[in-house]
Amino acid sequence: MKIRTITIDFWGTLLFDGPQSDNRYKRRRMADFERILASEGVPANGTALDRAYDESGSTLSRVWSANRDLPAEHYVKAVLDALDPDIYDQLSGHAREALLDAYSRPALQVPPAVDPGARVALEALCARGYTLAVVSNTMRTPGATLRKLLERFRLLGCFEHTTFSDEVGIRKPDPEIFRMTLRAVGGDVAEAVHVGDDFDLDVQGGRQAGLRVIQVTNASLRALGVQAPDAVIRTMAALPDAITSLDG
Repeated sequence: MKIRTITIDFWGTLLFDGPQSDNRYKRRRMADFERILASEGVPANGTALDRAYDESGSTLSRVWSANRDLPAEHYVKAVLDALDPDIYDQLSGHAREALLDAYSRPALQVPPAVDPGARVALEALCARGYTLAVVSNTMRTPGATLRKLLERFRLLGCFEHTTFSDEVGIRKPDPEIFRMTLRAVGGDVAEAVHVGDDFDLDVQGGRQAGLRVIQVTNASLRALGVQAPDAVIRTMAALPDAITSLDG
């Protein structure tokens, strides 16, 4: 069947962050947490906050391992709970909002790199009449921030819908996150293709949902063997041609 809808991953496909990015974000987050908590009369030194941040990662990993996710406010609460389970409930609404902002904004202050061919490729696909949507797990940076990054790089306007795991409570490779995205744009699974870099999350997840899949990878289809995706591209610049080939 002809392709009408293209769902696209965020991290590792449209934007790229190195393996040390969370440490950069962690320092900014915890420095702001220390200041905000001090303004509320809650003493918390950098060492304790670093430990609490790492412990919160273990909590989140247990949720993520079940292909589930939590609203960004719970990411903040997980850090504070690791300090003292009573802290969060004692904070003012203003302090909670400030902590959420401090947790969310480091990716805007130290932004990731964007695939240089992404905007031209997406605009070309839009011009051909395809419906585009983002489907992505968010890790520690919430979807609200990822939309701002897409807007900064002039990509957001290409998408009719964006699905982020912290907002819907489901993570790839669960097929439901793909299906709910297609429902949101009125897409048919038989006429949809998913584009992503991760074999388990994107290739396997997309296939389980019934979509054809294009993987962003340096490997060839031959090298990927019997579980290879329907097509491979090295960068987003090659996506329009890959869609044309599959559509034919």
